[in-house]
Amino acid sequence: MSVTLTPAAAKHVNRYLIKRGKGLGVRLGVKTTGCSGLAYQLEYVDEIKPEDIVFEDLGVKVLVDPKSLAYIQGTELDFVKEGLNEGFRFNNPNERDRCGCGESFRV
Repeated sequence: MSVTLTPAAAKHVNRYLIKRGKGLGVRLGVKTTGCSGLAYQLEYVDEIKPEDIVFEDLGVKVLVDPKSLAYIQGTELDFVKEGLNEGFRFNNPNERDRCGCGESFRV
């Protein structure tokens, strides 16, 4: 399985990389935190680490470390605007529960 992006997410990432003036793509991972156990981490990256697993979708590289892949394989990264708020949304088929504030999840 892979990690994919919606057209809205790919457009947002590409636009930001151009604005930044550098970058190869985004790194998606998880960290232990919150009331449900895991939280997503997303950052723009300038170099690929030897351990990174690289997916490419709609012209955007998504880098994932091997430990995180077990929790996020099959995830679709979306970018949504709702009223005055905008941000990335993670459509993860592995999620079994999410905390009330939406900051963490459980698989």
